[in-house]
Amino acid sequence: MNIHEYQAKALFEKFGLPAPKGAPATSPAGFDAALAVLPEGPTMVKSQIHAGGRGKGTFKDGFKGGVKYCRTKAEAREAAGRMLGNTLVTAQTGPGGRKVQTVYFTAASDIKKEYYLAILLDRASSRPVIVASTEGGVEIEKVAHESPEKIVRTVIDPAYGVADFQVRDLVTRLGFNAAEGKNAARFIRTLVSLYGATDASMVEINPLITTPSGEVLALDAKVSFDDNALFRHPEIVALRDLNEEDPKEIEASRHALNYIALDGSIACLVNGAGLAMSTMDIIKHYGGNPANFLDVGGGASKDQVSAAFKIILGDAAVRGIFVNIFGGIMDCNVIATGIVEAVRELGLKLPLVVRLEGNNVAAGKATLAASGLTIVSGDTMADAARKIVALVA
Repeated sequence: MNIHEYQAKALFEKFGLPAPKGAPATSPAGFDAALAVLPEGPTMVKSQIHAGGRGKGTFKDGFKGGVKYCRTKAEAREAAGRMLGNTLVTAQTGPGGRKVQTVYFTAASDIKKEYYLAILLDRASSRPVIVASTEGGVEIEKVAHESPEKIVRTVIDPAYGVADFQVRDLVTRLGFNAAEGKNAARFIRTLVSLYGATDASMVEINPLITTPSGEVLALDAKVSFDDNALFRHPEIVALRDLNEEDPKEIEASRHALNYIALDGSIACLVNGAGLAMSTMDIIKHYGGNPANFLDVGGGASKDQVSAAFKIILGDAAVRGIFVNIFGGIMDCNVIATGIVEAVRELGLKLPLVVRLEGNNVAAGKATLAASGLTIVSGDTMADAARKIVALVA
């Protein structure tokens, strides 16, 4: 689960992480009240959407920049008026963009130097890792590709936490002076505490800055949380912004389905994340384009299968459906029964190819064959992929 920058900054404040003073507004009527919280002088106006690259983005009406530096509060008010309710397109939103429903005003900072700082899960070591760089304010992926030596990585022991020597090493390698280093060390330790206490999956600050007076401030904040741990954090669940999520993905979560919309035309209904990834790969291999990632899990019910079909058909770009099931824990006949019921209930007209294998597969195939419906069977995953690609084409 993601949250907005202004929500992340409020979380930072709770943990004692310094950031410029800021206030959000969700309507033009709220601009003055939000700006009144800030000191006089230069002000930043930031569009709040769940996507990066806001500063380089362009609004649908041609207004450029989802993050604006304004010399006065009057300029900030005008810029916010151009942003709020407008649709911002960035490299991460896709061509459709995202509608800005909140703007965030912050006091502009006097920047001495910009850094990058993040904590995320390193799946190779199954431990959190601190990733930092002296190249803040730019695309960290580009830095990692072109200048990997400028990326500093420190793995955190989940039992012990971050050690003092690790913090000292980070501060030294990033080149902070004595005054900055003390503040930076405190910042890093606190950020590690926040990461663990909130069950975050990623905390990213780009840029982290130093000021001429030696302060270390979070100029931006991006925080994502582990969905599997949200039951422990109702206060974080309350921050969820459903306007930023695909309605189909929201509906899928209500049925305990893992669904991510893509831009292809062949919908996938699969059990298991690894098999789902392989299914998308083999569709691409045979010349098709997957319309989604949809994992119904290892023990899906008939109702979940029916819900999955309804979600799939909510995507107007879908021109065919590929069901790929390997029954380990799952009973193939339960899936087959769910498919038949869903096809009948929805009056499905699109091509449907089903590949079943594993637990009770003979009964599952018999159920499909006896249904009298136009359901194409695939003997293998490759055979089924070839068939659905051909039918859609």
